[in-house]
Amino acid sequence: MAEMAATSTSDAPAQGRLTIGVPREIVDNERRVALVPDTVKRLTADGVRILVEAGAGTSAGFVDSAFEVAGATIVPDARAVYGQADLILKVQKPEPSELALLRSGTTLISFLQPLVNTDLVRELARRGVTSFSMDAIPRTTRAQSMDALSSMSTIGGYKAVLLAADFLPKFFPLLMTAAGTIPPAKVLIVGAGVAGLQAIATARRLGAVVEAYDTRPVVKEQVESLGAKFVEVDMTGIEAQTQDAGGYAREASPELLRRQQEAMTNRAIRSDVVITTALVPGRPAPKLISEETVRQMQPGSVIVDLAAETGGNCELTVPGEIVIRHGVTLIGLLNLPSSMPYHASQMYSKNLQNLLALMVKKGQFSIDMSDDIVAGTLITRDGEVVHEATKARLQAAVG
Repeated sequence: MAEMAATSTSDAPAQGRLTIGVPREIVDNERRVALVPDTVKRLTADGVRILVEAGAGTSAGFVDSAFEVAGATIVPDARAVYGQADLILKVQKPEPSELALLRSGTTLISFLQPLVNTDLVRELARRGVTSFSMDAIPRTTRAQSMDALSSMSTIGGYKAVLLAADFLPKFFPLLMTAAGTIPPAKVLIVGAGVAGLQAIATARRLGAVVEAYDTRPVVKEQVESLGAKFVEVDMTGIEAQTQDAGGYAREASPELLRRQQEAMTNRAIRSDVVITTALVPGRPAPKLISEETVRQMQPGSVIVDLAAETGGNCELTVPGEIVIRHGVTLIGLLNLPSSMPYHASQMYSKNLQNLLALMVKKGQFSIDMSDDIVAGTLITRDGEVVHEATKARLQAAVG
């Protein structure tokens, strides 16, 4: 079949080899780009044609000329990308104006958060769009190289400590000075997943005394290997299963939540910094730090709430803002990975490259449903919602 010329910007998709489109992200405060030039170079070498909207990577530090050198074609606007591409790669879920450009038969890969954005999922199915969600990647050893949530959590955990150090009116490390000895800051990390472990490592590098809590006793060794003290909560009589089969956290029982809150109060009031990272997919973040706990913390203390996007782990967190309550600075900034767009884009692009390796061979795209990663990440196909957890959420909403 004849191939479309590389310089064409018509609204007809190319025939033959796979055409991937990378539009510019249009959500406020989003500076990442889905593919970086190095990944473009690898994909074009495999026979894939890549279209990048002009300026798509500029905010992340990747200029148009770098994409062209890597083999991509720069097109003037989003309409040209959506009009020609068979496969659209994005970071954020599509906005309404982008949904209107998605053609039936197109494939979309991005962070969709399908358990929350059920209306979006329905609309993608209605439009005949095949979609994959990067936040549905299974938490398995084989899928680690594609786990974009972990990649972005690494950045979030690192940046959270830098923010805390910036707002804390104290040094982090122990200092022996002519004016006397300055004790190290005390940092409490709530949640020892990827973000929490990165926060522990970063806080320790800055010289803080760190302790961390997680509902999963299995992470104790990891916490201690990074030089932090593991906080243990009595789990007697409580359901021990704290994560689902996919490796994601499960919602805590009321009794476990009560014990967590009690333990966090005892630790937080002795801490200079508290960084919370507890998330449950598709659910509001569990409230682990109460207003009364904040009231008892020392003036000048800092809480960085990495769960702010789903309501926050602290009762007083204001998503998207930095506020002071009872003398404590609460940082609820959103989308911290976007504040480090260069490396965030590099990591996300690599995750996409590794996922695409399961579906793109010699310039052709195919979906192998026998592959557990592909099947677990697929959300909509052939006009239907096929992701089991999302289907269950939709059915529950109807019921």
